[in-house]
Amino acid sequence: MQSIEEIYKDNFDIVFKYLFCLTHDENASEELTQETFYRALKNIHQFKGDSKLSTWLCQIAKNLWYDEIKKQKLSSVSFEEHYNFIEVTPSSENVEEQVAFKDRKIKLYERLQKLDNLTREVIYLRITGDLSFKEIGTILNKTENWARVTYYRGKQRLKEVEQDEGE
Repeated sequence: MQSIEEIYKDNFDIVFKYLFCLTHDENASEELTQETFYRALKNIHQFKGDSKLSTWLCQIAKNLWYDEIKKQKLSSVSFEEHYNFIEVTPSSENVEEQVAFKDRKIKLYERLQKLDNLTREVIYLRITGDLSFKEIGTILNKTENWARVTYYRGKQRLKEVEQDEGE
C-alpha cells in the first residue's frame, strides 16, 4: 500500500476536480477535499480494494457534498456569510443593519478567542488578510495543506462554539 503522502499527492487533483464539478466553488471544493482525505485516513481500513482508490475517495467526496447540501438546506446562510468572512462592511446604509453587522462581528471575534493561537492566526490571515493557503503556510513556516486543514478545523470549531453558546 502507498504511503498517505503518496495517496494524497496522487489523488488530490482527481478529488478536487470532481468536487469542483459538483460545487462550482473553489473554496468549497478545497474544504471538502481536505475533509475527504481526513475521512479516508480515518477509515482506510474499510477500503477493500474492490475499486480504484480514487473511486473510493470520490465516493467519500460525493457523500460529503450531499451532507453539505443537506446542511445548507437547513441553514440558508453559508458559514462565511453568517460570520461575514467575505463581506467586510455592511452592504446598506441602514443603521439597524450596521448595528447588527457590528454585533455579529464582535461575536465572531469573541469566538475566535476561544481557539488556539495558531488556528486563530490562520483564520485571521485568511479572512482579514485575504491570503491564500500557500501564503499563510509560508508565513507560518508550515505547508499549504497544513494551513487548509487548520482553517477548516478552525471553522468547524467555531461552529461547535456557536452551538454550545446556543444551548
